[in-house]
Amino acid sequence: MTDGRKKAGKPVVETLTMFAQEFVLKQRTEILHALCSSGSTEHLERVLDILLAQGELIWEDYQNIQVLPESQIVGLSFAGCNSNLEEKEEYQSTSTHTLLTQRPSLVSKLLGRIHGALEALVISGHFTSADCDEVRLPVYTPSQQARRLLDHVRPKGELAAKVVLQYIQQKQETGSALNPEKLTPPKEFLKYQKKLSSSVSAQSCFLSTYGGTSHMSLDDIYTEGQLELAQYCADVHGPLGLEDIVGTVGTVNEEADTVLVSGEAGSGKTTLLQRLHLLWARGVALQQFLLLFPFSCRRLNSEHRELSVKELLFQHCCWPDRDQEEIFQFILDHPHLVLFTFDGLDELKQSFSDEKRLCCPTQPAPVHILLFNFIQGSLMKGVRKVVTSRPEAVGPMLKTHLCKEVLLKGFSPSGIDCFVRKHHSDNTVATKVLESLQTNTALLGLCHSPVLCWIVSQCHKELLGCGEGSPQTITDVYLMILQHFFQHQSSLKSTVGLGWFQDHLKTVLHLGQLAFEGMKNTCYIFSGTDLETCGVTENDIYMGFLIQSKDLSSNHGKHYEFLHVTMQCFFAALYIVLSNNMDHSTISKLFEVKDMWETDLTSSCFRACLPSTYQQDCSLQGDATAAETSNLQITATFVSGLLSKRHQSLWLQCCPSAVMEKKIRQVGKCLSKGMQKHFKSIPQPVEGEKKSMHAMPGFVWLIKCIYEMQESRIAKDAMSKLEVDHLKLTYCNIGPVECTALAYVLQHLRNPVGLQLDNNSVGDVGVEQLLPCMHICNSLYLRNNNITDEGIRKLIAKGIQCENFRKIALFNNKLTDACTQHISQLLRTKDDFLSLRLGNNNITAEGAKQLAEGLKFNHSLQYLGLWGNKIGDTGAEALAKALESSKTLVWLSLVGNGVGNAGASALANIIKNSPTLEELWLTENCITRTGVERLIEALKHNIHVKSIWLRNNDLSLEEVEEMTQRESRLVF
Repeated sequence: MTDGRKKAGKPVVETLTMFAQEFVLKQRTEILHALCSSGSTEHLERVLDILLAQGELIWEDYQNIQVLPESQIVGLSFAGCNSNLEEKEEYQSTSTHTLLTQRPSLVSKLLGRIHGALEALVISGHFTSADCDEVRLPVYTPSQQARRLLDHVRPKGELAAKVVLQYIQQKQETGSALNPEKLTPPKEFLKYQKKLSSSVSAQSCFLSTYGGTSHMSLDDIYTEGQLELAQYCADVHGPLGLEDIVGTVGTVNEEADTVLVSGEAGSGKTTLLQRLHLLWARGVALQQFLLLFPFSCRRLNSEHRELSVKELLFQHCCWPDRDQEEIFQFILDHPHLVLFTFDGLDELKQSFSDEKRLCCPTQPAPVHILLFNFIQGSLMKGVRKVVTSRPEAVGPMLKTHLCKEVLLKGFSPSGIDCFVRKHHSDNTVATKVLESLQTNTALLGLCHSPVLCWIVSQCHKELLGCGEGSPQTITDVYLMILQHFFQHQSSLKSTVGLGWFQDHLKTVLHLGQLAFEGMKNTCYIFSGTDLETCGVTENDIYMGFLIQSKDLSSNHGKHYEFLHVTMQCFFAALYIVLSNNMDHSTISKLFEVKDMWETDLTSSCFRACLPSTYQQDCSLQGDATAAETSNLQITATFVSGLLSKRHQSLWLQCCPSAVMEKKIRQVGKCLSKGMQKHFKSIPQPVEGEKKSMHAMPGFVWLIKCIYEMQESRIAKDAMSKLEVDHLKLTYCNIGPVECTALAYVLQHLRNPVGLQLDNNSVGDVGVEQLLPCMHICNSLYLRNNNITDEGIRKLIAKGIQCENFRKIALFNNKLTDACTQHISQLLRTKDDFLSLRLGNNNITAEGAKQLAEGLKFNHSLQYLGLWGNKIGDTGAEALAKALESSKTLVWLSLVGNGVGNAGASALANIIKNSPTLEELWLTENCITRTGVERLIEALKHNIHVKSIWLRNNDLSLEEVEEMTQRESRLVF
């Protein structure tokens, strides 16, 4: 009987298997649609992970399945998925096999750790930079990057697989203290966790910034921005991932709990937090935290009650259905399992202060007091807090309470490409937009700001139809979206000339007044009464510039906010330019915002700009916040742009020409006066030194205003009064946009100047923007600016043509041997070039050989710095041969280059023959006694050399002591 059942069972199983296969084939289209209905391949790839792990899909068949990146889903094709139980591949228990059998969990464990795993593979020699680039393509989502990493590791063999598994295990062990799985939370806590997770997910799944007007899935549109540690944080090579924000990397204060993410307006801070929230809610990242509480400082401004910590968490984020006390006590007992995020610290009406300390979580207090005590650690110590802010709100007092600071620098060039392609489902349109950006580098520079990239993508029809009138300035871009919204939302659809603006003048003035009134009170959320006071109608709202603030809209009425804070600044600027009710001193007061920031005047400074009819309700309370200062600067920049000649035709029918001319003169006078104030602050140089000016952020802002006006006369007038030999703009948040403005203004300098832009975010696009002012630069310092070989190619091509250009410093960039042929041509061509510094890049012996070819023909170079590269003995020998007859070389640095005795022996020939060499730096190499003996012998023939630095080489203490006594010019 039993045997009969067994015999009968096999055909039944086979029949069911055949039925399942037939069903899958017949329903293939519907199944694929279900798997990809969200526009994402994530569900499909999870299924494939499981099939691989269970052995139902063999590796060769998996490789034949074509799964495209999420932004390029046009179809999926299966080829050869026909394995059955008898045909499964047999594996031994190996690390390579583990990559398959545990693939679903490994994908999850790699999220947020991609960069670290890649670094481990590179260090172990299993991955090249090309392998890493293929994994980190920006078009892939984090989970797709994890899968691509596993896919690339498997063909590398058993040792590579072990490296990945050991790395994951190490990370898990390191984070074991925060492992929530070791705890058994109360049952009601788990229910609350699920409810909170569901709430956070619902709030985060669609793009919330820019109004989310098109209901874009965050998965479909999210594009990573450039994340870097602030300069005072620990040095970390390579880009940061999202989970690195809350991880230990870069920690400067282990006692602190607060991480600051700082970035300019429009750099993507809110979207970044939203992405973190969504990944946590889905359980694919930040799983060391059982609870995540998200807050918006803009919305907290509207909370006037005093609250306890418990009330703040539960009322503003998610209310527990029951057992509130038990859940809150669990939070107090396990603070390290909780994450708070606060978006927009700079938008609080109160500036950060640590004067009022609070440590009792049950004691009610104003919301801003709770927040400040969270940050400084007096309240809820142990809870990790992530706070976003604009840089100007981050004062020295706040920094003392930070665990670390992460800088969000907007999109990289590849990020722009990725965002545009994600924004447009039609690949043809995306390609045309990107081609248009490549032909307009000024606009491409603007697109490094995500908010501007969004506008350009949104207004692609206007962009592609504007021909030679393509946007050049930030004001141009915002006028483009103004036209886009009016013509797409209005029934008037004016197509004749400039009629589109005149048709909507009332809407502009209504929204402008609302924006302007909001600025004076640091207000970004408006009630129905606020709208009514400014005459804002339903039709005005329908235009799309205002969106409903759902979190604050209740039975007490709807609340509204502008699409983006910069949009509010733009409308405020429109009101200043077009309103006939504006006080005559408004513009001059607006451009004095810099003084308000520097002298800490009260916010009455801006209120003084308002007509007398608005002043009576204003009270003088509190200091000017960083948001108020920054937003007024943005507004002033827009005012400058709106008053440029290129836009004056828009206002001809809207404002008397005499009034407009007066405002133009006022702005020009303010800009000139502001620049003169900077120039007068330049101290007299020390005797024997060049006169230099270290520009403050206000200087950069004024230059951007001048560029927005597109008035060369103002630029010439401003620069005619600047008499310095060296202009320093280090740590000034200089990106491509600022480079465009700098080049526009600095090209009018009367005398050559050294331009120092170290530690900014210039990048390749910024380098290209600087080219118009290269003729006036005798030296250019671009340390730590994310510049690649392509940027240097363009820079050198221009520099060769510039008579004054004689020095360049490019430490800490992303240069490889590919740039050295261009630099070699510079050395060969310019017979007056003095200084070349290429430290801490990725130049090898091949690159050194290329440089040597140029050095053979150069008879002027005095300073050559190549520290921190990989030139080795071969590279050192090539350089030494090219320089051994130099009559100009004063200083040479080959620190940390793997130079050994052969290289030292070759360099000894330079020492022996050079009449000018003073210093040779060979620290941190692998030179032994043999190599040093050759250097000592060469020094006997040269009394001009002052020092040879040899610290941290392969020498014993006894050898160091002996050689120091023999030759005092050796520095160990």
